[in-house]
Amino acid sequence: MSPPHRRRETGWTGPATARASRSPRSRWSNPHPQLVAEVAGLTPGTALDVGCGEGGDVIWLARQGWTVTGADFSVNGLARAARHAEQAGIADQVDWWRVDARTIAVAGRSYDLVTSHYLHAPDGGMMDVTRRLADAVAPGGYLLVVGHAPSVELTHLTASQRRAMFLAEELLPGLPEDFEALVVEQRPRKMTRDGTSINAHDSTLLARRRLS
Repeated sequence: MSPPHRRRETGWTGPATARASRSPRSRWSNPHPQLVAEVAGLTPGTALDVGCGEGGDVIWLARQGWTVTGADFSVNGLARAARHAEQAGIADQVDWWRVDARTIAVAGRSYDLVTSHYLHAPDGGMMDVTRRLADAVAPGGYLLVVGHAPSVELTHLTASQRRAMFLAEELLPGLPEDFEALVVEQRPRKMTRDGTSINAHDSTLLARRRLS
């Protein structure tokens, strides 16, 4: 049932996606705050983390009892994620899948939770990515997509990086009709860059697939 073992890398751009500053990922032991906020109370099952980076969210989910597939485009990043999973003692609960989020197709597989954090498809492509991620959610399961909201405070970003940012409501057209949006908002979050605190917002979409 699980996709084949693969591997991954950091950075904003690449053949698959544009990604925001990866400082949260560099500390792989720290899960993203919106993941903890929305998933901590759920009953563990199967999970797919798309754009898993070096495995911080995969490891946190596995420690909560989930069986997790970490997916990313980068071979090097996935190799680091697998090493971190070994170090965390949860390697038997996870597997890895090298895939481009813009073309991901789960081929009949489904998961109780599909999550993606700070994955930013170029040219405003996150609505289509959201549609593809939703296809992987089992009936009764959850989809959580989190990204950087547009902000004038992120002055270090290029024009293409700014265009890749999104608001949570912009993803709604990517949800199939059998999904109910539970959270659609921009949540404030403090970031630190070069020793300076920045006020940022996480665009947060949480949706649930109806059972029938």
